[in-house]
Amino acid sequence: MRAGGTAVRLSVMTDHHITRINPDRLHPTPGYHHITVVESGRTAYLAGQCPLDQNGELVGAGSLEQQTGQVVANALGALAAVQAEPQHVVRSVIYVRSSDRDDLGAAWRHFTGSALAPAFTTASTLLGVAQLGFSGQLIELDLTVALPR
Repeated sequence: MRAGGTAVRLSVMTDHHITRINPDRLHPTPGYHHITVVESGRTAYLAGQCPLDQNGELVGAGSLEQQTGQVVANALGALAAVQAEPQHVVRSVIYVRSSDRDDLGAAWRHFTGSALAPAFTTASTLLGVAQLGFSGQLIELDLTVALPR
């Protein structure tokens, strides 16, 4: 426990610690933490994960749920490539091509109800944007990872 807020310390590996904090002076969150501190170790920065299959084709045209599922699969694959798991994520940024808060909430629920859910207990940002990089793309996910040793 740290002064000024609640902290959750996760021992990721023997010399690698992640502390997640929600200061008492900040608003309650729907599962994420306002602050994530990586005590030591290496970091990986994943490029924005898009709803594209292995051939570079858009998955789930017009469906936020299907596109989110593909983004989850891609993010899990990227994490596995660096021998990391969702609980090693220390920051997430979700981009949703929409100005509708219901769409943003649906994206958050899709992610937090998926196999990637532990990634969203950390410092997280959810944004509605006007456009994303691929035609028909509705969602993108940016992750920062504290790599296990």
